[in-house]
Amino acid sequence: MSILLILTLVAGTIYGADRHLPFWLANPPDAVDRVIVDKQARQLYLMHQGKAVRHYSMGMGKNPENHKVQEGDSRTPEGTYTLDWRNPNSRFFRSLHISYPNTQDKATAEAKGVSPGGAIMIHGAPNGLGWLPGILPTGDWTDGCIAVTNAEMAEIWQSVVDGTPIEIHASLSNPPSLE
Repeated sequence: MSILLILTLVAGTIYGADRHLPFWLANPPDAVDRVIVDKQARQLYLMHQGKAVRHYSMGMGKNPENHKVQEGDSRTPEGTYTLDWRNPNSRFFRSLHISYPNTQDKATAEAKGVSPGGAIMIHGAPNGLGWLPGILPTGDWTDGCIAVTNAEMAEIWQSVVDGTPIEIHASLSNPPSLE
């Protein structure tokens, strides 16, 4: 009985720490004014005045090639969007919403007779799994979102304000370098 209680307390502490990463573990850069994503290189860049101040490896949708066209295609969209709102209580460690679909995405989907989908986010690991070091993100495992580690998500969360533009590129011939 006491072993079960100890295991429950340890598991609860780990899960709680995973969902509520202490702010002192994040080391956010100042004044991010744009986010750039290079899908082919699996890199997310935080930008300030045209220079990269941070970059992170990332995972994407399970079907990462090409632009998202319809709901359920597991693709990550390509284009210029806005990080327009945030969810501190998502089923992942925090999430920032990407304003997909835009007008062009909706028109493309309508012409094909399909729904464009939505709810595309930048987020951390699924709640309860972020404490597993090195497990996530590896590979492309989301339904079209961009995934980073929880520590990286804590930095991004603190660095990016709602309304920040995000450019998602299939590939960058000249990726940003850190200043």
